[in-house]
Amino acid sequence: MILQALTQYYDALNARGEIDAPGWGRPKISYALQLRENGELAQVIPLLHEVDAGKKKVLRPREDIRLPAAVKRSSGVTSNFMWDNSAYLLGVDAKGKPERSLQCFHAAAELHRKLLDTVDSPAAHAILSFFDTWQPAEAAQHPALVDDYDKLIAGANLVFYVNGQYPADDPAICAAWQAHYDGDSDAPKQQCLVTGELDEIAAVHPAIKGVRDAQSSGAALVSFNAPAFCSYGHEQNYNAPVGKHAAFAYTTALNHLLADREHTQYIGDTTVVCWAETAEPQYTDFFSCLMGNNTQSWSDNDLSAALKHLADSEPCQELNLDPDRAFYILGLAPNAARLSVRFFYKNTFGELMKNVNAHYERLEIKRPAKAPAGFLPLWQLLAETVNQSARDKKPSPVMAGATARAVWNNDRYPAALLNGVMLRIRADSEINWRRAAIIKAYYLKNKDKDCPEEVLTVSLNESSTNIPYTLGRLFSIYEAVQQAANPGINTTIKDRYFNSAAATPATIFPILGNLCQKHLRKLDKGLQTYYNQQICKIKDILSETYPTRLSLPQQGSFDLGYYHQTQKRYTKKEDK
Repeated sequence: MILQALTQYYDALNARGEIDAPGWGRPKISYALQLRENGELAQVIPLLHEVDAGKKKVLRPREDIRLPAAVKRSSGVTSNFMWDNSAYLLGVDAKGKPERSLQCFHAAAELHRKLLDTVDSPAAHAILSFFDTWQPAEAAQHPALVDDYDKLIAGANLVFYVNGQYPADDPAICAAWQAHYDGDSDAPKQQCLVTGELDEIAAVHPAIKGVRDAQSSGAALVSFNAPAFCSYGHEQNYNAPVGKHAAFAYTTALNHLLADREHTQYIGDTTVVCWAETAEPQYTDFFSCLMGNNTQSWSDNDLSAALKHLADSEPCQELNLDPDRAFYILGLAPNAARLSVRFFYKNTFGELMKNVNAHYERLEIKRPAKAPAGFLPLWQLLAETVNQSARDKKPSPVMAGATARAVWNNDRYPAALLNGVMLRIRADSEINWRRAAIIKAYYLKNKDKDCPEEVLTVSLNESSTNIPYTLGRLFSIYEAVQQAANPGINTTIKDRYFNSAAATPATIFPILGNLCQKHLRKLDKGLQTYYNQQICKIKDILSETYPTRLSLPQQGSFDLGYYHQTQKRYTKKEDK
């Protein structure tokens, strides 16, 4: 399913002219080896260019030169055509294994002779002459290499450059490569599991690059490299026969998605990419904005209006979004030299937006005046389950994946999400608007009689008779009295008693009541009357005895009561 969707996406991109044809790619190239027509190395041309990396500029290789596709290699000696590292094109590198470097050079020479011997082109003749005359042992003293020698042999990719052009731009050389790629093989053909067509089966698939924390050289999505993984005497990827075209298509499409950093999301240890079946970019743009990466600078009102239209299965004409368009989301995590699939989601764009909109509506809550407007992104929501002072600030991968699936499928949230947030509240004695929103959303979706809908409101529900909710409100009033009696106090009752008050009210609230009476005596008559009226109004809802212990859902009600009442206090201050 995943490979099929990626292959279809590649075909859509290819039809739009936005991706290279089979057999071609755009590798990272740092230097060009300029050759004379007789094959002599004239000079080395740096191709590095400056890009912004945070607050500074750094040099990066070019990735816009169309060249023959990279070969897949792990430990063997296999050369790329027209480009490669210094071991293959110059016969030297910095690894300290000169014999292997010579093997690489000879492999490159053999490949180029095989493909170019019959090509009548000045560039082809120059490259063949280069391989015939180049002496790797003299590379370090060559005038063209002296200045950049250490950088050249450090692993950077090089490309040939003849007569003012890259050889891959030479029609005759292109034709030779395409003929080689398309089919000089005598390998038997089988039915491809992806396309269903007869095709030469790819023994090794191209590497996937760009997944965070995976090997920089690339990792495999489909791989068999040990007898335990193989069946019926098959080796390598013959165990899961994928045709040459499909293998190239799905890896090229996935690398294309991962290279687009503006639309790549990160959830825990998972790298997330998304795409529309027809490869139209506006769908990816819109989804990325909803996930907290607004590269389009759309206003919150525009996003909200478009989301409402799509959630109602109505086209969004302004952004050219069709609710019936098929949409995919893929989450990948590193696993040594391989990739593991955390999740794969397919739905119509409208149905996905309906589910996302329902999620954001559940999260809606009264925010502090200084809180940012707009949607609460998934990554920010998950961050509330992690200690931000810890070295590792990534949320649990399992919990993160389960939460994402819950949002996109409009399903129940995982219990680990609530547990993580409640642990942070107890550890910090702090309930901010994001944590309150998560508690509210969780119990709106995961129904529990101990955290009823009457407490799951956007703002304060003064008519609620829920005991834990009312106790949270009372705690907030007690805190307000203390702050009024001791302006600028650093440590309030919240810091000392919040956790125990939420867990064992019968033990703590009598203490808080006595403290409140002492604090009230410090206030003027007007404030005393004001706070006494509030306290009496809330206590009328409560029974004469406090609950001995509150369950986890009841603690959620307590936290929401405290948060809502506190926001009401601050709102009144702002109104004044």
